[in-house]
Amino acid sequence: MLLVEIIMGEKTDAKVLAAAMDYVRTIGKTPIVVNDCRGFYVNRCVGNYMVEAHTMVMEGVPPAMVENAAKMAGMPVGPLALTDETGIDLAWRILQAAEKDLGPQAINPMQRKLIETLVVKEHRFGRKNHKGFYDYPAHAPKSLWPGLAAIAGVSLEPDRISVRDLKDRFLIPPALEAARCMFEGVVTDPREADVGSILGFGYAPYTGGTLSFIDGMGLKAFVARAKQLAADYGPRFTPPERLVEMAEKGETFYSAFAETQKAA
Repeated sequence: MLLVEIIMGEKTDAKVLAAAMDYVRTIGKTPIVVNDCRGFYVNRCVGNYMVEAHTMVMEGVPPAMVENAAKMAGMPVGPLALTDETGIDLAWRILQAAEKDLGPQAINPMQRKLIETLVVKEHRFGRKNHKGFYDYPAHAPKSLWPGLAAIAGVSLEPDRISVRDLKDRFLIPPALEAARCMFEGVVTDPREADVGSILGFGYAPYTGGTLSFIDGMGLKAFVARAKQLAADYGPRFTPPERLVEMAEKGETFYSAFAETQKAA
């Protein structure tokens, strides 16, 4: 992992931050400064990436198509493979904690059903126990587990699935979450948001990062596309009001937060 998030508490002294920055650079990593919140920055963004992948599986999108669409969108690793690497059992613990602390409305029920079935019923924890979304035979390449289709209980015809929608469903939710993090002051510099998204979970490097993706697409076009996805796939794609206001004013993240960049 090339990235280190330095988390600021309410009373963190500037000298402590400076020492932490020096240490992170000494060990050859890239630091970004993040104010304390649930999930911090990278986990909030990558969590939305994972939700879409798991939801697609439960919608009946062929798992191989899920993985390939993510790579077509520019992600270096498919989301199902990434879940296996980090641990499906960890994803289950995170879902349980979120449900306990924030209530059932805070988690996606389709994702919950998939992850619970894999961990609790099938005992598939990921690469760590050689079975997850993929099977990991001792002397053969990994392959997607055929049992995923039975958990979903529905199968869509690949030719009837919009690849554009799949790609946008991978790119737009992390970008929306990055925007929310800026508005909430979790991250305060769009450069750190961009660097953190690329180094933290491989967000399509060609875009320049989550906020550069929005700026590059144009806020009006991004907001319009997010609203279209919200109508088709659910309210999790609804853009924040402040993002809508920025679009109406013709702003960008790199212009709206220019003072933060000058201060750095």
